[in-house]
Amino acid sequence: MPLIQLIVLALVQGLTEFLPISSSAHLILAPDALGVEDQGPLIDVMAHAGSLVAVLVYFWRDIFDVARGKLALLTGRITPGGRIALLVAASMPPVFIFAGALYAFDLVDALRSPAVIAGATLVFALPLWLADRYGKQTGTLETLSFKNAALIGIAQLFALIPGASRSGVTMTAGRALGLKRSESARFSMLMAIPVIAAFALVSVIDLAGAEDAGASLEAGLIVAVLSFFAAWASIAVMMKLVDRIGFLPFVLYRLALGLFLIGLIIL
Repeated sequence: MPLIQLIVLALVQGLTEFLPISSSAHLILAPDALGVEDQGPLIDVMAHAGSLVAVLVYFWRDIFDVARGKLALLTGRITPGGRIALLVAASMPPVFIFAGALYAFDLVDALRSPAVIAGATLVFALPLWLADRYGKQTGTLETLSFKNAALIGIAQLFALIPGASRSGVTMTAGRALGLKRSESARFSMLMAIPVIAAFALVSVIDLAGAEDAGASLEAGLIVAVLSFFAAWASIAVMMKLVDRIGFLPFVLYRLALGLFLIGLIIL
């Protein structure tokens, strides 16, 4: 795989993973833009692994509190960090069950098409705008109920459709349920940790068993390292600006991208 393709994949993944514009869609479209062969879903997930490390580093205080909270849960005490851990756990079952089904029945590649991406990019733009425009700006993770965490988890199912955007659908659900913009982004990113970790583990196992495992694994590691730096910068900008700029710029971008893709399909 050309080095330039690996660099582009890393930058695309890192910059888009935690923005509500679908990193998976951009990773699928990148090869067409470069005029090269599709890198496949396994390299995509290795790119996500770099983003995973970035979110762990950026939210290290939250991660530390969650780790201590888990230990406290063993003694029957629920600390703020432990409560966040339980909220994230409450949001996880739907996506793991359905992602496992897609993987088991080998349906992952079936969704990787420009038509699916274009449709999802457009369809999920309107809910994001409506939730951000009319959602309350009062909720925090401290006030988020387990029921609402589970509802955000159900919304995350749509992230299995390339173009829908995992961060986009979870932030949409968070805003619709009254979370502040920064808090919906924060919870979305914390939710990403177990999801990306699970997908990355599956990717490593599959790559290790492939005939060209050495070359593929090396390519995946290059993408993972580069995507870490891009993702860290993206998270930092997102968390600093989201309360001020809202989600409208991302909605407009999604609409432009979706219409552009439809134009390419028609022509």
